[in-house]
Amino acid sequence: MSDHPTIALIGPGAIGTTIAAVLHEVGRTPLLCGRTAHPQLLLRHDEGEIAVPGPVLSDPGTIDHAVDLVFVAVKTTQNADSARWLSALCDENTVVCALQNGVEQKAQLEPWVKGATVLPSVVWFPAQREPDASVWLRAQPRLTLPDVPQAKRVADALSGTRCAVELSADFLSVAWRKLLQNAVAGLMVLANRRAGMFSREDISKLALAYLRECLAVARAEGAVLNDSVAQEIVDNFRRLPADLGTSILADRQANRPMEWEIRNGVIQRYGHAHGISVPISDVVVPLLAAGSEGPG
Repeated sequence: MSDHPTIALIGPGAIGTTIAAVLHEVGRTPLLCGRTAHPQLLLRHDEGEIAVPGPVLSDPGTIDHAVDLVFVAVKTTQNADSARWLSALCDENTVVCALQNGVEQKAQLEPWVKGATVLPSVVWFPAQREPDASVWLRAQPRLTLPDVPQAKRVADALSGTRCAVELSADFLSVAWRKLLQNAVAGLMVLANRRAGMFSREDISKLALAYLRECLAVARAEGAVLNDSVAQEIVDNFRRLPADLGTSILADRQANRPMEWEIRNGVIQRYGHAHGISVPISDVVVPLLAAGSEGPG
């Protein structure tokens, strides 16, 4: 690999646009790949905006060589649809950084990457798509990566950008903590409300009980998380702007397939496998699945 790695981004949605913009801002504009040929991407933040010149490529057949680093920012429900992009952009020397939810990123992507290394990540920033197709970044962007040699390629690519990169020797615990946060956000889908709903005492009580259930499963999977984590996550939701949504709520309101399986179903699935009682999951998961897939 050269001192200036070639970089591609698959999925220029809210998270993907953020990563593309911070790279473009320091002169490392990635190849943009997606379903729609947008002429540019636009990221708005507290200090102004960043326009990333396009076009967004929409035909994987136009790619004639693999790249050094691929950021995958599509929903996990779109992984199979991204297979042609991954096949065109990857070889055994490529690092694929999964900017996706869940704790099964490697297993989800490895079938499609032609022997490339899949590097999971945890994304710690809220970014949301606006009606004009721009993206509103509502906090400082930050990624956590496992402390493995392949992470250096991602850290180097993002060095000097406004996106911080942290390496964790206990990435499993970090990933499960984020999964707990994503899981409880699923309650927003069932209520059809944004973060303000957590100011209700009854919702906070339900969220806390659900998180304690999820915490037991996380620990059974090897995560090292304190008892205080559940209350910390509830308190964080209560401090969020009342109008802040989440990607799974946006998908439900747009009648798109939801990532219920990798955000909530995984808790139920692993809980059953470990013989852990998960009564709240056993209610939440079927309702999310029905909301995503019907029938009716």
